[in-house]
Amino acid sequence: MSTTLVTNIGTLVTNDPTQTPTQTQTPTPLGLIHNAAVLIDGPRIAWVGSATTAPPADTAHDARGRAAIPGFVDSHSHLVFAGDRTQEFNARMSGRAYSAGGIRTTVAATRAATDEALEANVTRYLREALRQGTTTFETKSGYGLTTHDEARALRIASRHTEEVTYLGAHIVSPDYADDPAAYVELVTGEMLDACAPHARWIDVFCEKGAFDGDQARAILTAGKAKGLHPRIHANQLSYGPGVQLAAELDAASADHCTHLTDADVDALANSDTVATLLPGAEFSTRAAWPDARRLLDAGATVALSTDCNPGSSFTSSMPFCIALAVRDMGMTPDEAIWSATAGGAQALRRTDIGRITPGARADLVLLDAPSHVHLAYRPGVPLVSEVWQRGVRTTGHAG
Repeated sequence: MSTTLVTNIGTLVTNDPTQTPTQTQTPTPLGLIHNAAVLIDGPRIAWVGSATTAPPADTAHDARGRAAIPGFVDSHSHLVFAGDRTQEFNARMSGRAYSAGGIRTTVAATRAATDEALEANVTRYLREALRQGTTTFETKSGYGLTTHDEARALRIASRHTEEVTYLGAHIVSPDYADDPAAYVELVTGEMLDACAPHARWIDVFCEKGAFDGDQARAILTAGKAKGLHPRIHANQLSYGPGVQLAAELDAASADHCTHLTDADVDALANSDTVATLLPGAEFSTRAAWPDARRLLDAGATVALSTDCNPGSSFTSSMPFCIALAVRDMGMTPDEAIWSATAGGAQALRRTDIGRITPGARADLVLLDAPSHVHLAYRPGVPLVSEVWQRGVRTTGHAG
């Protein structure tokens, strides 16, 4: 297996605070190394350090002084869908408030789509995300809401990522509008049996108009019994029991976290549940921003993700979400970068991604900038110039 040395990196974000700085460098959670190099051996990182002490390699790749960061870890997306909700967005931007009702529009389009059409859509948005530096992503079902359509969504997703989430409990299926209890029974029974073999996670939208706390607990508990680990859409549109339930059930993440009580913040700070914030949703719905500063100051672990979906957050851009988090959610550029990489890895309970350290997966992004801070400093500018995924250079211009 050949080795490649990526050298002449201006500033390297390792997300390893144990990296020993020089006398002119201050230790940070980002584990910054200036004038750095990274040795890639197959799909893994073999060595990280100063370019002046780099080991030999079969080939060398000159980063030309650009900054390097770990590949983004997008731990919350909804990519298996069909249809378009442009009119809904246009109406919302004209003054109509957002509710979860638009999901039914996507459900109808997704059910009518062929497997080939759904897979083509997933592939399109994954390529789009990769060009913007995302090397790991999670995605969910939730736009089929029948046993057949949920299972096929997960089969399609599992061909593209191991981070697959069963979200039969996105909303109550329109077919069960008059009998939500029967739909919960389906989600925790026949549908779960068909979907569990294709998923790692189980999720539920715990919100007014979707599933209440008791229903959410029953759904997540049933998933755990089938070997699926919980994550939860929590406290997006209103205060509710979602965050407390996430902590109670050791959910990997509570996602959205827009409306939090002090008890909710304490529950997140004193658990292993990551607060995954999704600023694209607030941007696209003109809703109140999550208070990242409050969570961070309390000691909670925060991740950033796109929530890419056709209704409330139709973006695949992690750099865009970083800029929003810094500008409107109280995060520093360092915190936002960490949350979009190492934070996302923690939300997926992974230790092999979201960092550039020996043994980690060789996922790194070179920026057309001298520092990672430029992702927030220059919002909207396509700064990602090269992406390496599992040790393979997938995009960018020639070095």
